[in-house]
Amino acid sequence: MNQADPWQWYNEIPIVSRIYLTASFITTAACALDVISPFSLYFNFGLIVYKGQFWRIITNFLFFGLFSLDFLFHMYFLVRYCRLLEEGTDFRSRTGDFVWMICFGATLMTMTAPFVRWLARGVLAGGAWASTIELSPRRCLRHPP
Repeated sequence: MNQADPWQWYNEIPIVSRIYLTASFITTAACALDVISPFSLYFNFGLIVYKGQFWRIITNFLFFGLFSLDFLFHMYFLVRYCRLLEEGTDFRSRTGDFVWMICFGATLMTMTAPFVRWLARGVLAGGAWASTIELSPRRCLRHPP
């Protein structure tokens, strides 16, 4: 196989990072093709609580904007840092712990969203989540000696 083969590169990405990349790409593609509207993805506390639109809790972490240079940068950094965390010494062969870290961080962001003005207004959390992953150095996640 050629080293520049995209399918080979995709299959070498660890499973959790690959699933997150795929879900983000599919969400963006669905919005770009007008299958779904980006307005049905953003976090809106009122719509979640009073209208029962619970998918917004998850989908706001999957949408990074329509296909653009900004989207490519988000995907690059998302894959790079998720992969470094997942393959690094802290989460190597501990996929469940990595998933737990992602769920814990997403839960904290979701719980604080109603109290944070910019997120409570309905901003998509994808960019904030990518920044959280990027700024999670492995040394902060290690257990104390």
